[in-house]
Amino acid sequence: MTIRRNGALTRGLACWLLAAALLTGCLPPGATPRLSASHPVPPTATHTPAPPTATATPAPPTATPSPLRIWFDSDVPAAVRSLATVALAGQNLALARSAAGADLRVSLNAGSPLARWVYVIVAPFPTLADGVRWSEVQDFWAGRSGALSEISASHESPTLFVSADTLSVLQGLLGVPGAQAPICVTASAALVDQAWAASARPAAGGAASARPASGGTGRPGAWAIVPFDELDPRWKALRLDGASVLDKGMDVGRYPLALSIGAQGRAAPVLSTALVKAASARPAAGGAGKVVTNREPERMTVLVMTGVTALVRGIADRMERLGIFYPAEYVGALLRDADVTHISNEVSFAPDCPPPDPRSQSLAFCSNPKYMQLLKAVGTDVIELTGNHVKDYGSQPMLYTLDTYDREGIPYFGGGRNLEDARKPLIVSKNGVKFGFIGCNPVGPENAWATADRPGAAPCDYEYVHSQLGLLKAQVDVPIATLQYWEFYQYAPTPQQRADFRGMVDAGAVIVSGSQAHHPQGFEFYQGAFIHYGPGNLFFDQMWSLGTRQEVVDRHVIYDGRHVSTELYTYLLEDSAQPRPMTAQERTALLTALFKASDW
Repeated sequence: MTIRRNGALTRGLACWLLAAALLTGCLPPGATPRLSASHPVPPTATHTPAPPTATATPAPPTATPSPLRIWFDSDVPAAVRSLATVALAGQNLALARSAAGADLRVSLNAGSPLARWVYVIVAPFPTLADGVRWSEVQDFWAGRSGALSEISASHESPTLFVSADTLSVLQGLLGVPGAQAPICVTASAALVDQAWAASARPAAGGAASARPASGGTGRPGAWAIVPFDELDPRWKALRLDGASVLDKGMDVGRYPLALSIGAQGRAAPVLSTALVKAASARPAAGGAGKVVTNREPERMTVLVMTGVTALVRGIADRMERLGIFYPAEYVGALLRDADVTHISNEVSFAPDCPPPDPRSQSLAFCSNPKYMQLLKAVGTDVIELTGNHVKDYGSQPMLYTLDTYDREGIPYFGGGRNLEDARKPLIVSKNGVKFGFIGCNPVGPENAWATADRPGAAPCDYEYVHSQLGLLKAQVDVPIATLQYWEFYQYAPTPQQRADFRGMVDAGAVIVSGSQAHHPQGFEFYQGAFIHYGPGNLFFDQMWSLGTRQEVVDRHVIYDGRHVSTELYTYLLEDSAQPRPMTAQERTALLTALFKASDW
């Protein structure tokens, strides 16, 4: 790779060299010398003229220090080179003609550590594989036939889409790729679109559809390697040897694509200090007091969005017999570990709620107040109140429930003490990230809706909700809209459902979720936003079909205030009460159905 000569790099590191370059004992030009003590001024009283002052000899001109010569190896990421350029601006610096002739050399895995750049193996979002092995990546790079075929829908190796800069980095790490390795080099901004197109399902007649495939089409598919800070929600971040860059606690030291960039030469400490200072002003890279990196766990914020919670009937019966925390035995850790956990609790607590009857056919629901312990145990941070059962037992239980949430310090949205309270958006701050929530219920029943003087769920006044989303977009980092929509026991959203959910995106939402679904529904990326038409149940007792037992929990990762990735955690309800992680076969079946219903 040819190193570009940047005008900013012709300025050098003269400041720190200047003191050493000055001649010892020389006077600055124009300075007035002091008289020596051996030639005192005669006393004024004698009126004897003072001897003439000796003329100082001008100091010779200070020599301009030679510029410090710097060399960047071709495998140094462009972002690091750019940061170094900013860091060294104003210094007496020049690009070296070769590594051998450089005073300062920046390279991969050598010298004093300057930066750690983390890369991610990704594939189009509707990819069934969840991870790959590093040995398989190495086999692919060597050009071995069929390597990484688990990503594709055939036995062929999928095409690697990569930017020219990342290709140079990978060559520094892995060497020159084998001639048989299918690699497509393209601009960073075009990677995700081209990879999706390469994975598209063939349409009728054999032509490729514009929509990506779910993995069952027989096409080779696509994958990519991108810097962590260039993640996009349309990518699925794949685990590498079981490790995920989306886990804050990942051991970066053992992750094969966490690359160390170092400096060798007499100015390495100067560059290291300047680089950290320059990076602190950049949103996607930081590391004050340590090496610069494009992945700081402190800048990651995790939001978990869930489906229906209704602690009644069968699930309440199991909680009474097996313990209040029984439903969360498997899913609880995921919910607790999130920075912001959303729960849509559709049923109010009532002090006089009768004992649960798992065989009851009644649709008038209430929950025992002690079940609040389950919501606290899973780390609930935000409560949604758009459910159509929030007032099954009247206004007083709902007011009691709102008092309970207030006492526990758990904010709510989508419902409230009156219409004004129910309609107002909720803003939650975490790790410096502002989330804005607004939700509504277009379905009813009418007695569940809040009025001017009675509590309830917020009815959907779309004009109002859209206007509030527009305001939220200017106030928060992540505006989120939820709808307690009509219930469809199918994977595919309806045309009207698509239109109404898309309307929330047009108004400003970046995440839209259907809280009504008792049956998981598909997804859509629309105008850069993520739509999930329905995650399904979370804590509810429906066991009458496979669809009502299937559950999805959406784990959204925010980095520096930007939604960068979504992980789908899948569960299957057991014993009318307890979601458990799906087996690989169950997960593949569900995701295949959801991706197909999404027209992917």
